[in-house]
Amino acid sequence: MTTREILATESEDLLTTGEAARILGTSRQHVVDMCKSGLLPYTLAGTHRRIRRRDLEEFRSGSVRPSRDQRRSMWLNMAVAGTLVRHPEPTLALARENLAALRAQHPRGQAARWLAEWDRLLGGPIERVLEVLTSTTQYARELRQNSPFAGALTPQEREEVLAAFTDYTRARNARVHPSGVAG
Repeated sequence: MTTREILATESEDLLTTGEAARILGTSRQHVVDMCKSGLLPYTLAGTHRRIRRRDLEEFRSGSVRPSRDQRRSMWLNMAVAGTLVRHPEPTLALARENLAALRAQHPRGQAARWLAEWDRLLGGPIERVLEVLTSTTQYARELRQNSPFAGALTPQEREEVLAAFTDYTRARNARVHPSGVAG
């Protein structure tokens, strides 16, 4: 079944991991891994994962075109990732300290859920934290909204990143042709 046929099939709201993989243009195993890691919501039909078409479309559209604010945030988070790579232990210690304070402030609700996820991530491999800091997925964007990495960049580093982002964005916009297509 082609991607177009899968998307056009309105009678079936749940997709197999194989169908989801075809829509995303990735492997079935990658879809399974995204489900296991919480990047992609799913339900079980017996022992088989099923992904709601709506969840897949939200995931897909959420990772296609980030807003200007999301791109700006991404630049800052990439700089934080650079700090984490250069100084892993002090940066993780700061994040754990911030996380404890945030969890005390937000013991319930949606923020508490994302903070619990940060707690899990900070206890695992550093590569997973780096992936979240630099990913364009909706999951990573939501997670970064509750980031424990405040203070990982010095005020000067933060300003330099924001200035670089502004300069890059202006230069990029100056290259846009009258037709609206980037050159």
